[in-house]
Order: sequence, then C-alpha cells, then structure tokens
Amino acid sequence: MIRYALKCDKDHGFEGWFANSTAYDDQVARGLVTCPHCSSVKISKAPMAPGIAGTKKSGKSKSEIVDALRHVREHVMENADNVGDQFASEARKIHHEEAEPRGIYGKATPEEADALSDEGVEFHPLPTLPEDHN
Repeated sequence: MIRYALKCDKDHGFEGWFANSTAYDDQVARGLVTCPHCSSVKISKAPMAPGIAGTKKSGKSKSEIVDALRHVREHVMENADNVGDQFASEARKIHHEEAEPRGIYGKATPEEADALSDEGVEFHPLPTLPEDHN
C-alpha cells in the first residue's frame, strides 16, 4: 500500500491509500477519488515530507519486530483457510456474500490485488519474513 497526501482544486488537503501508483492514477482518471470536504473530483498529489527514520529508539529490536510479524503470519495460517491461487475469486465471493464469511489466505497476482482493492474488497498481505528470501 502507498499513502499519498492529496488536495482538490479548492486546496482542501486529505490523504488517500492505494494499492500502488497505477491504482492511484487509474482511480483519479475515472473520477473515483473525491475530496471528503467538497466532493470535487479534481484531485492532485500534494507535496509530502519524506518519511525519514530518526535516531529515536522504539524500544523494540529488529529481532523482536520480526518475531511479532512471524507470530501474526502463523496465527493467520493456523486460523484461516488456505485457498491458494483462488484467493481473489474466494475473497470476492465472501465480499458479495456468495460464500461463508471466514478468514482466508492464499496467492493473488498484483493485477488481482489491484482489482480487489478497486472493488472495495478488504484484504491485507501477510508479512514477508527474512526466511522468505532464502
């Protein structure tokens, strides 16, 4: 996901979250992004300050954070149904109440993920862990 600072032609500022920059461009071009203040569809990106990591310590080590992400992923995999390559199809069925509501996980192509996002289907990628790159 990517977060953009946005503004309308009346200079109202707000933020929007998109699957990627292509999803943002497509949604703005189709008039799907509207100003929450005045409903204008004339939207552009506003200047943003870069997110720079500071020297302030969070109190958590990198190892503790990775362990927490590992725990989240394991919890999902133990408590949800693995629907494999049918993730996008099954997520749509659940969203449209054509299938039993339940937790699922599986695989989706970037194009399938963009389409789900555009359709308003809520989903979250499982955390990527260091061992995934071995």
